[in-house]
Amino acid sequence: MKKKDKHNHHGRHGPPHEHGPGHPHDRQNKRRGHGRFDAITHDEFFQIIPGGDGGDDDEDDESSDWLYDLQEPEGVCVPNPCLHNGVCREKERGKRKFKCDCPKPFKGKKCPKRCKRGQCGRGECVVTSKPPYYECKCKAPFLPPNCVDYEVCEPNPCQNGGTCVRDGNDFDCTCSPGFTGRLCKVGPDDCYTDDGESYRGNVSETDDGHDCLFWNSHFVLEDGTNPFDTTDKEDGLGPHNYCRNPDGERMPWCFYRKGRDLKWDYCDVRKCDDPTGTVQDMWTATAQKQITRIYGGLKPTPGSLPWQVSVQMRPRNSNVPFSHTCGGVLIESCWVLTAGHCIQTNKDMQVVLGSQDLSAKEPDEQVLTVEEAIRHENYSEKSYAVYNDIALLRLKGQNGKCAEESQFVKTACLPDGPLPDGMECTISGWGSTENSSYGSHHLLEAKVLLINQQKCSQPQIYGRVLDNGMLCAGHLAGGVDSCQGDSGGPLSCEQNSAYMVYGLVSWGDQCGKKNKPGIYTRVAKYVDWIRSKTMIKK
Repeated sequence: MKKKDKHNHHGRHGPPHEHGPGHPHDRQNKRRGHGRFDAITHDEFFQIIPGGDGGDDDEDDESSDWLYDLQEPEGVCVPNPCLHNGVCREKERGKRKFKCDCPKPFKGKKCPKRCKRGQCGRGECVVTSKPPYYECKCKAPFLPPNCVDYEVCEPNPCQNGGTCVRDGNDFDCTCSPGFTGRLCKVGPDDCYTDDGESYRGNVSETDDGHDCLFWNSHFVLEDGTNPFDTTDKEDGLGPHNYCRNPDGERMPWCFYRKGRDLKWDYCDVRKCDDPTGTVQDMWTATAQKQITRIYGGLKPTPGSLPWQVSVQMRPRNSNVPFSHTCGGVLIESCWVLTAGHCIQTNKDMQVVLGSQDLSAKEPDEQVLTVEEAIRHENYSEKSYAVYNDIALLRLKGQNGKCAEESQFVKTACLPDGPLPDGMECTISGWGSTENSSYGSHHLLEAKVLLINQQKCSQPQIYGRVLDNGMLCAGHLAGGVDSCQGDSGGPLSCEQNSAYMVYGLVSWGDQCGKKNKPGIYTRVAKYVDWIRSKTMIKK
């Protein structure tokens, strides 16, 4: 593939949709269908040539003769200048003239032609791997297979329930609510995250309104075999004209043609909403991935979750009362395990152990100051997920002793291996409930099931954003889940009469939503890291 020239972007460096509603790039306000019919019929590459063979077009072959001459061939046909297994025949001895007998469907001086000017009428010619080695992609309103005949709005070119509105030989699509694009292909959830490397949506227009070329267009591919199968490659390229970012640009892009020149530009694709500046702000998001996440919970009996910790914060060096921010798990007298996104360096921190009701001081609770917070070195926040979401809190104590073990304060074990899918475990915390978005004063618990990672990675659930540092737990039907304020709290599982902290509440898509179970940090992956920081022995 070639990617050299680029359309001048007029000095605008932000994403295409930084402009507001009503901007001329808004597809619903931009009646770009008008004049399109004339533009197609006047384009030299969409001309209808009698006979349909596009002429000889040998002028393109002549431009590459200089390269052949530089190779200093031993003879006119050595090495063979004919491409695609063409047979070279010497025409006139001593004058370096040759003729290529080309296998069908290749034609031309050196057999390079699969797609030729005029071969596809009013459509784009794309390269294929199988005979006849090309395919015509018609420009609406021209009809397949030869892109010569046309019919406006019959059949309806507008997709996803869009209505075709005719205006002479041109048309516009009035899209159903939530759908955009000239042919209504772009759905309401069609957007990209980060730099768009993982974008697999349906946008096929540049920011300046040019139609994207197919990735297997003959304008894009050099001579040779079509590299694309019928299914997308890992980088999202294939026999389609949807925008992608296979080479690390700042957002999805595509090739387009201007006359005989091949150019590229960024696409008119929306960046997924990210209401955050920090992970903590995501707690207030409505439809975005929430990094805090107990719906359907019940009050546990006192002392049944003695490793549960309330992580509390206040502004640094202030006299403001501490308030509950996250959950945590006591794993050693002076060490608490929590989520990485719970750490705020500009806050004073303390932990409360042995408490059931945060609205009242209880006789069995213990309050300890956090002396140091250690977040995982590879912690990473994305708008769609949080990676390596784990941290340790070192508590302040005396003579290596901090928390005092009691009926209501005990440590949880670290896992020593994987647990079976479908196993029932317990989640707990003081987070938001179905009745209170501000959280519960009383500790709640609920039973959830460990969900198969492959199942959880299906497109309708969480897709490909999960890694082996995460695990799914909950109920795919929804209803029971962790929620805001539970972050960092335990997913506790019983094995051999001992309770282990198998996961930490990390993130998820809303709370208690169907097909959106909670995502938990897989503690088993980080046991070595935990031991290296705490010196806790096996």
